[in-house]
Amino acid sequence: MKRLSAVTVLALSFCTASALAETYTGVVSDAMCAKNPAKASAPEHAACAKKCIEGGSPAVLIVGDKVYQVSNPDTLNAYAGKKVTVDATMDNGALKVNSVKD
Repeated sequence: MKRLSAVTVLALSFCTASALAETYTGVVSDAMCAKNPAKASAPEHAACAKKCIEGGSPAVLIVGDKVYQVSNPDTLNAYAGKKVTVDATMDNGALKVNSVKD
């Protein structure tokens, strides 16, 4: 009986975590340039975003006019300047990226 209860609790915890995951589609930029979301999400800004991220500015996700800080920005570094779709959960006010598709 205890084993069944433990398995049930574990299964429900996985269901709860995945239920909170959301999908966001936007452009990967860097935190410094994202102060101007319209400019930072423009296609001609891709090279600058890549350079700034390589220089140490953390990656962020721009969805429309909203800039999302990312708790694990390294997951987005390879997508600098690109439009992506991420599965993520909110983690202390920032997105925790679970997967990325470009």
